[in-house]
Amino acid sequence: MDKKNFLKDVIQHVDITAFDGRPIIDAMRGMSFSSRDTAQAADIFNLMLSDEDCSIILTLAGSTSAGGCMQVYADMIEYNMVDAVVATGASIVDMDFFEALGFKHYKGSPYVDDKELRNHYIDRIYDTFIDEDELQACDDTIQQIADNLEPRPYSSREFIYEMGRYLTQKAKKPGSLVQIACENNVPIFCPAFSDSSAGFGLVKHQWNRPDRHVSIDSVKDFLELTQIKIKADQTGLFMIGGGTPKNFAQDTVVCGEVLGFNLPMHKYAVQITVADVRDGACSSSTLKEAASWGKVDTVYEQMVYAEATTVVPLIVNYAYLTGYWKNRKRYEWVKIFDGK
Repeated sequence: MDKKNFLKDVIQHVDITAFDGRPIIDAMRGMSFSSRDTAQAADIFNLMLSDEDCSIILTLAGSTSAGGCMQVYADMIEYNMVDAVVATGASIVDMDFFEALGFKHYKGSPYVDDKELRNHYIDRIYDTFIDEDELQACDDTIQQIADNLEPRPYSSREFIYEMGRYLTQKAKKPGSLVQIACENNVPIFCPAFSDSSAGFGLVKHQWNRPDRHVSIDSVKDFLELTQIKIKADQTGLFMIGGGTPKNFAQDTVVCGEVLGFNLPMHKYAVQITVADVRDGACSSSTLKEAASWGKVDTVYEQMVYAEATTVVPLIVNYAYLTGYWKNRKRYEWVKIFDGK
């Protein structure tokens, strides 16, 4: 097969404003198993949105952005449901920023010959295909952004803000998560930023400029996110997957304590995951387990054991149509760092 035969069916991203899923969530509330958990998660998310003192942090891990939920997360910022984002580098760079540059993700198959894909320079995320040549163009764009910045250490939040500024001028697909976050002063943190297409671009940048270059300071990330927790006081977490983004956001309570602040645990928490608890991990502990570490309160918490693309659009659509976001203030946490 030619390369074009693999890359012809584009992934369509779900639009939470285009349907009414409330009857489904309402029906799930009277059901059992993951259905009832999903309805409870929708109710807790609405509690976060209706709590005038609660600032909400979205955490993203996994490949749901590439799999069709990319617009959901951008809409969560557009409609003021999220005040800060903590994500993997792949979610932000290889998926969201990548598509903002005009590139696409494509419908594929998990049963294809991966050696043939490699011969065509096609990368696979389960049943989704990406053009490696286009990913390397994304790498080059990251390098270009770094080359035009003052050489110094940056938090990932600072660098991603510059990516958003770049998109305000040159996006081929407007309305990405990175661009909307920049325009609304919503900070995005990637504590493992180099574990993505950004890493390759920044390595090329530093290779060419060994004495004067941009670097990413992950400790500054942790400090800045903790500063948001200190300022916000009351917080809620909406977590897709787990791993580093989840733990990074949860740890702000403990970090604040280390710095001498008596901060409340995260008041609300929803996690959507397929991870198993039996290996002691569950993508960085269950929410109830996190309470033992002083991270998450257990009054309003819900684990949903489901593949996120199947339930996230329903939960966020329910919140969108309920409309509590209309009365929320915009926190614009970026302003506390840049003096805006």
